[in-house]
Amino acid sequence: MAQIYISLGSNVNREHNLRAGFNALIKYFPNYQHSNIYESEAVGFNGSNFYNSVLGATTQMPLHEVCSLLKQIELENGRTRNDKKFSPRTLDLDLLFYDDVICEQPAQLPRDEITKNAFVLLPLSEIAPSYIHPVSQQSIASIWQAYNNPQQKLWKVELSLL
Repeated sequence: MAQIYISLGSNVNREHNLRAGFNALIKYFPNYQHSNIYESEAVGFNGSNFYNSVLGATTQMPLHEVCSLLKQIELENGRTRNDKKFSPRTLDLDLLFYDDVICEQPAQLPRDEITKNAFVLLPLSEIAPSYIHPVSQQSIASIWQAYNNPQQKLWKVELSLL
């Protein structure tokens, strides 16, 4: 069994799309942990605020199948493949970790944005504080404690995804 963590984000019809993405994921990963939901300003472009969260689960799916599944769920929820990197998103699902795999294909693992973006790191620290980042060899909690980027503001949202 592989331990996986997936970030979820949306800034287009965000409540609906985040809920749809979450509900699709738990069909495939029924034994899951889920963080609180946070609202954050768009990073890298001017756009509507995002809702973000992180889901952790275990799976027997191989890495390439998990990556394909995430892309399929995004497409089923209105994501188009020719979106610019920094642009509005109906649904953004990013695999953050797949056990301690370090690779660039079929996905960048561990995901670079873990240590750069509060909207990924804070929810991840809620559900995986003792998880060890395979590159830095630091716990997620200690990475979050050392995080300092006052430009990235986020706040908890009371929203049920079920």
